[in-house]
Amino acid sequence: MKKFIITFLIISLMVIGFSIETLVVTSRLWTPPTEKEYIINEIIKPFEDMYGVKVKFQTMDDQSILDQLKVQTETNKVTTDVIILYASNMPKAVNNGYVYDLTPYVKKWTDRHFSKGFDSMTVFNGHRYFLPVGADVYLTLINKKALKYKPEDIDINNITWEELAEWANLVAKAEGEGKFAVTGVPMKSLIYQIGAIALSYGADWPNLDNPGSMAAWYLVYKMKDAFSPAIKTYDDTRPPMKREETWMTVAHCARVGEVYNSNPTQFIVAPAPKGPAGRGSVAGTSGFAIVKGTKHFDLALKFVEYMTRPDIMLKASKGTGGFIPPVDEAIKYLGNDPKDIIIKNAVKVMNEGVLSYIAPMWKDWGQVKLVYDDLFKKMILEDKKFEPDLMELYQFKIDAMRK
Repeated sequence: MKKFIITFLIISLMVIGFSIETLVVTSRLWTPPTEKEYIINEIIKPFEDMYGVKVKFQTMDDQSILDQLKVQTETNKVTTDVIILYASNMPKAVNNGYVYDLTPYVKKWTDRHFSKGFDSMTVFNGHRYFLPVGADVYLTLINKKALKYKPEDIDINNITWEELAEWANLVAKAEGEGKFAVTGVPMKSLIYQIGAIALSYGADWPNLDNPGSMAAWYLVYKMKDAFSPAIKTYDDTRPPMKREETWMTVAHCARVGEVYNSNPTQFIVAPAPKGPAGRGSVAGTSGFAIVKGTKHFDLALKFVEYMTRPDIMLKASKGTGGFIPPVDEAIKYLGNDPKDIIIKNAVKVMNEGVLSYIAPMWKDWGQVKLVYDDLFKKMILEDKKFEPDLMELYQFKIDAMRK
């Protein structure tokens, strides 16, 4: 019996001694299978080898992450170590005390500076709780099939919204159907696509009852025949652009990058179009945070330090379509291959554009998005009539969503 106990203790000690520390990372970013696979194999695997650890990388939506943290916190059983949330949901994590203040640790990292626009979304009351990653703006994507209808005086890299609308209408007239893609499925990216136009016209986005917004919606109305007849089925502009069912769009930089990189010889990428107020774009970012109560704080800190290194940040951005690496030093690593071209255009929009960041001031952002979807459906797809009075009416719905 004594011999058995000694043997058992020895085996137990061996197991403990050789157990691998495991870090649980839950992310709303990099959810598409190809992106997730790239991050795990090309970015996280070297980190695991470097420190002799294991990282369990899982993806889910923002609300599910917040719900999970709530349960873990209330039961005092925190099993998630690092999270990645979108900017609009970061205040919820901070206000509920789910994440650590990383200010004293990050200020020691002198080799990187987070890009100011995106950085401002991750700092609260002067304290850094989140580290920005996977930032985005909007870019123009054109299939070269549309070039035969392009007016001669249009410079795609400096195209205006009026010029793009004229070109899209010429394509529709010649082809017998619209070839411009937006997301017609509710609560997707339409609000951001129209937001880019509105900001270019000086709008107070996402409000509707202002001159800039009225001008933007009037331009969209003039394009009513330029939109693909199948847009009601589009929850993402990538599939129809890849199928060449549509030839033109202005969309999220990483999504544009995925389409462009699938066939670089067939597509042209350019910054978002200009308007009277400049080159407008909605911008956003996700961010890393360390969960309060983690039993692996030191390893979690090593992980977020590694993931925000300039070279790693750029590698992750290029490998997942073309997000902006929101670290100033990462830009110097850019080259001239197709993936670099996406990020260079996105950085141009970031540096020169009239940007709007999604402020955490809404009760339900999904309902704000739905206002845009409903207005587009009624005014552009159904009635085909520009109605400023209707826009003012819909403004009441937006106002009701303010905190």
